[in-house]
Amino acid sequence: MIDVHCHLEDERYDEDRDDVIEACKKELDAVITCCAHPSDLEKTLEMHEKYPQFIFVTLSIHPEYIKEIGEEEIGSFFHKIKQLKDKIVGIGETGLDYYWIKEKEWREKQKQLFRQHISLARELKKHLVIHARDAFDDVVHILEEERAEKVLFHMFGARHLVKKVVDNGWYISVNTILFRSKKHKKIVRDTPLENIMLETDSPWIGVGGGRGDPRDVKLVAEKIAEIKKVDVLEVDEITTKNALRFFELKIQEKNV
Repeated sequence: MIDVHCHLEDERYDEDRDDVIEACKKELDAVITCCAHPSDLEKTLEMHEKYPQFIFVTLSIHPEYIKEIGEEEIGSFFHKIKQLKDKIVGIGETGLDYYWIKEKEWREKQKQLFRQHISLARELKKHLVIHARDAFDDVVHILEEERAEKVLFHMFGARHLVKKVVDNGWYISVNTILFRSKKHKKIVRDTPLENIMLETDSPWIGVGGGRGDPRDVKLVAEKIAEIKKVDVLEVDEITTKNALRFFELKIQEKNV
């Protein structure tokens, strides 16, 4: 199994990060951690360098941070991403967040930044990992307008857009929100396994309210199997193949 979206750079792992990663190595094939703020870049790269065929990296500026990161810092960070293109497997999470950002002018700046990320991904031939909170319709519109092809919607939550996602050849990833959200259960029910990957968004959304970690994808896989009435081994096999193919991961043979 592969956790295609988590945040191991988060400070809640500072005391035991290596222990968590070593435990994950015993149970998972790979983990993709998302660095979504320039201040987390060094810590994220250190993880990848220490576990090069297990911890993989996506980079971006999260749309939530649109008010605090100026154009000069954005330009500098994008320059660093270009320099690091051989060390990353995707651009993201990027997109729109209308839950935290209410003002029209800042939402327009989010859209501008989103288009910049799409352009960067195209230039570097990297896949996009999408964040869309209360903004799925606008996100899909921009992706289609920009003719984005290699797209993964992290924590996808727009049931009315499932057909469009599938028709466009895009992917979704789901996490332990399945344990409490009827909407997300219906999304999984309606989406082919061939378009689904597993994630945790750790350390958030931990089962029981505690800190999550990438091993929770096993619980996600079990829930998907229950919803779709298939064997969990089938969920594991298909979602893992989806992740390996989408991100073009080169993992250690012992983890295959």
